[in-house]
Amino acid sequence: MKILCIGPLWRGSNAGGLFKAFGRQGCLIEVVDEFYYLSLQQEQSLPLKICTKILRPWQIQSFNLAILSKFSLVKPDILLVYKGAFIKSTTLIRIKQRGAKLVNFYPDVSMFSHGKLLPQTMPLFDLVFTTKTFGKEDLRNAFGVENSVFIPHGFDPEIHRLIPGFNDLKQKYVCDVSFIGTWSPKKEALLAKLKTSLPGIELKIWGNQWHKSKEENLKKSIQHNEVLGDLYALAIQSSTINLGILSERVRGASSGDRITSRTFHIPGSGGFLLHERNAESVQYYQENKEAAFFETPEELADKVQYYLNNPEKREAIRLAGYKRALADHSLDSRAKTVLAHLHNLLKV
Repeated sequence: MKILCIGPLWRGSNAGGLFKAFGRQGCLIEVVDEFYYLSLQQEQSLPLKICTKILRPWQIQSFNLAILSKFSLVKPDILLVYKGAFIKSTTLIRIKQRGAKLVNFYPDVSMFSHGKLLPQTMPLFDLVFTTKTFGKEDLRNAFGVENSVFIPHGFDPEIHRLIPGFNDLKQKYVCDVSFIGTWSPKKEALLAKLKTSLPGIELKIWGNQWHKSKEENLKKSIQHNEVLGDLYALAIQSSTINLGILSERVRGASSGDRITSRTFHIPGSGGFLLHERNAESVQYYQENKEAAFFETPEELADKVQYYLNNPEKREAIRLAGYKRALADHSLDSRAKTVLAHLHNLLKV
C-alpha cells in the first residue's frame, strides 16, 4: 500500500510515530510535514505573531500546493491526514477526483480545536479515525461523518523506551511526582490540592501554558518548558510517580478525556503510572497490578503517599505495566489495526 501522510515528523510527534509504524509494516510512505511550510511555534513574541498572521494565507497555499505536487509524484492509494487544520477542501476534492481514498486521523478531544477549515474538510473523508470513544458521536453531530473508527493512542517504540545511562542529564528530571502536559484549570486545581495535602513532595510540572497558573504552591513545581522526544522519556523514567491527569470537557466535545497519549507513553517508557480512574482507563491496565488509579483529589494524595512509601509494590506494578505496554499498546500494534481498515476501504 502507498500512503501519502500529511502531518508533523518532529521527534516525539504522535503523527510521525504512526507514519513510521506504517513503514515498519511494509507500506511505502511519503510525508508532507506542515512544519516545513507554516510558522507553528506555540510561544511567539508579538512581532512574530503579527508576521505569522500576515503570512499565514500564503503559507497555507504553499502547503496545499506541496500536497498536490507530492500526490502527483507518488500516486498513493491513501491520503492520510493527521488532524488537518491547514488542508483545504479544494485540495481534498482534487485528490479524491484522482481516485485516492481520503482518511483522517483525529487525535484530540474537541472537533473544533484546530482551525476553521475542519467543518469544510471533515465531511470529505472516506474514513475518520478518532482516539476518543465519544469521538464517533461527536463527528456525526458536528460534521455528519458516518464512517468513523475508534482507535486508542499508542507509544512510539523509537521514542518511549528505556534509556540507560545519561545519569547527569536525568538528575535534572528527578522528582517524587511529575505531570507532563498542557495546562488546564482542572489540572492546575488537582495538582494544587495534591501539593497542599503533601507539601513535602517534590513535584515537577512540564508542558505548555503553565504560565497561566495562579496557584502559589505550584510556582516552584512549574518548570516553564516542554519535554519532548528522548528528554520526555528521560523525564518519565526519572519520576518516581508519573500522573495521568485527563483533560476536562471543552467546547465541541461531549466528554472530557477518558484516556490520552500519556496513558501509553508512560508505561511504554518504563514509568510508574498513576492514572485517573474511569470505566475506560481501567480496561488497558489491571488496577494495582499494571498501573495505579485514582478518582478524587483525596485518593490521589493517598495513592501518592502510599506508593512513595512502598517501593517494592511500586516497582512490581511499574514492571508489569511496562510488559503490558510492550505486548499490547505500541504504535506498531495500532498501525496493524489501522491498515486492516484501510485495506477494507480500498475494496469498497
